[in-house]
Amino acid sequence: MNSSILPVLEQLNKVLLGKPHQVKLAVVCLLAKGHLLIEDLPGMGKTTLGQAMAKVFGLDFQRIQFTSDILPADIVGANIFDREKSAFEFHPGPVFAQLVLADEINRATPKAQSALLEAMEEQQVTVEGSTYELPSPFFVIATQNPTHQIGTYPLPESQLDRFLFKISLGYPDAALEKVLLKGESGRTKMPSLQSLLDLETLKQLQETVAGLTVTDHLLQYVMDLIQATRQSPDFAHGLSPRAGLAIVSAAKAWAFVDGRDYVLPEDIQQVFVASARHRLQSIKTSSTSTIELIEELINDVPVPA
Repeated sequence: MNSSILPVLEQLNKVLLGKPHQVKLAVVCLLAKGHLLIEDLPGMGKTTLGQAMAKVFGLDFQRIQFTSDILPADIVGANIFDREKSAFEFHPGPVFAQLVLADEINRATPKAQSALLEAMEEQQVTVEGSTYELPSPFFVIATQNPTHQIGTYPLPESQLDRFLFKISLGYPDAALEKVLLKGESGRTKMPSLQSLLDLETLKQLQETVAGLTVTDHLLQYVMDLIQATRQSPDFAHGLSPRAGLAIVSAAKAWAFVDGRDYVLPEDIQQVFVASARHRLQSIKTSSTSTIELIEELINDVPVPA
């Protein structure tokens, strides 16, 4: 395990009990300069994870509560007339933060959801013809409730594709849930969390991750996996080239967190489900989930020699 990341994981695991794999994926997502989508039932710790990551990484934090009446200007900001200057002046919205928690993003209308498209892809926003750069690093953690719940709007494919990972936290096991019921929840430990990395160190780690090399035979492995999704009769469509780039970036970050400067096939396998599950749509009418189909595909595609 990477010595600079291990203390971060230890602190986050004290807040989000019993979810080390999901915590590791969240950290990997940040190091790979991606964005994270967390889908789960209310009250599972989605917001707590976002707040804890901001504190541990020392990032400027803003939380946006998405509702059915939120407007794009409530997210990106707006030009407001200044009487003293007799001119319009831009007032930045809450998206101008290093870590933005888009809480319950699928409770907003598609118009409001689209306000994040440019921000997540190009790290900038455009308001009335003027472009404004967002902070660096810029990391969006969006939470969404299951789409079968009342008052939700499904995210369009173009929005989903902006997220590097989609994860779910799930219920805690019985022993850990008993700890929570005793009042020892992650929120009670939030004030004791310390910032372990400064901004420059985080940026250096992100650049180190981006600079890791991936051998040709592992790139071929990624291509074989992507091609398998395109040829599979189980999915409505296959993964895009952007998804391939996401998988490679995530595999580099996973290897880095594990303390290596090279990527193994296992790194690709560890991040593939989280990278692909929101980009693939199952057309099977059986109870087999998209995640199960992806896992079957990983098992079926051999690693090139």
